[in-house]
Amino acid sequence: MKKTDIGVCAVMYSVCLFFLTMTLQLPKAAQIYPLCIIVLLAALTTLHVINMVIAALRQGVTSGLEDFKDFLPAQFFPIFGMVMVYLALMPWVGFYLSSALFMLGALLFLRVKWWQILLAGIVLLALVYGAFTVFLGVRLPAGQLFS
Repeated sequence: MKKTDIGVCAVMYSVCLFFLTMTLQLPKAAQIYPLCIIVLLAALTTLHVINMVIAALRQGVTSGLEDFKDFLPAQFFPIFGMVMVYLALMPWVGFYLSSALFMLGALLFLRVKWWQILLAGIVLLALVYGAFTVFLGVRLPAGQLFS
């Protein structure tokens, strides 16, 4: 077992609790699907905790920090900043434009080839459009700039 996994499990249980409180404010008919997802996430987290305990009994406890020896702050923090800008832009310019700009910026920063950036952008945005807008009928944020 890794000590770092304890924090991950605590965060996952916190996420479940946060979304549970939000879900319980929805109308009863709209609560079914989110509750199923929350229960599934909590059950999988509990299975991970059980596996952690079994691993601790068999192999002992390690710090888990050795997994971060190849951590690249020069990549992580700029991408994290881009995610924050992406989330801030979405209400203003909409989901599709902010997603395309985020993907373009992140993939350019990571020095991905142009043809791969273009292919990934087209495929992912087409899949999101097909799955959410066409198939499920979900309205994604259009943004205040375009509404």
